Amino acid sequence: MQLLRARDRAATPWKNGGGITHEVAVFPPGSDFANFLWRVSVAQVTKAGPFSELAQIERLFAVLEGCIRLEFAGRTLDLDARSDPIGFSGESACLATPLRGPVSDLNLMLRRGKASATMKRVSAPMRSETPTTIVVAPRAQSLCIDGRQIALARFDAVRLDAPCDIGIGDDALVIAIA
Repeated sequence: MQLLRARDRAATPWKNGGGITHEVAVFPPGSDFANFLWRVSVAQVTKAGPFSELAQIERLFAVLEGCIRLEFAGRTLDLDARSDPIGFSGESACLATPLRGPVSDLNLMLRRGKASATMKRVSAPMRSETPTTIVVAPRAQSLCIDGRQIALARFDAVRLDAPCDIGIGDDALVIAIA
């Protein structure tokens, strides 16, 4: 088990000036955008603008705080912290517009054909069976990992690299990577 504290993450400003990203975890460790297999990050979107188009990348996206409008060709989605995560191709042109203030979101990027994953909101105990599971707390809460209590602050995460039982009593986002 690896505890990934939000306070320890470096902020990376976006090239378009519309927000910042904090990397939660990447595989292989130390990978950059050219060679990661998967990458988890938390971002703050402060103004409207396009998402970066990323060839050969699949994206999973969920809102942690706030409300955002995503516009794809022929499709518009308004998402908030109660919405299910969505998936889309990194090549898809996507315009993001924060609604009613800044937005914090969780992103998972997967190298197409090299890794697969799911992302879902969970608020009940569960069993992790995938090689890697990452649990992200949208707000301060306590998890129970195989009977051990773990206190998480807002946007903290836990990375689990072996099957285990996870006690989740409050809403959390769970990423299962195969």
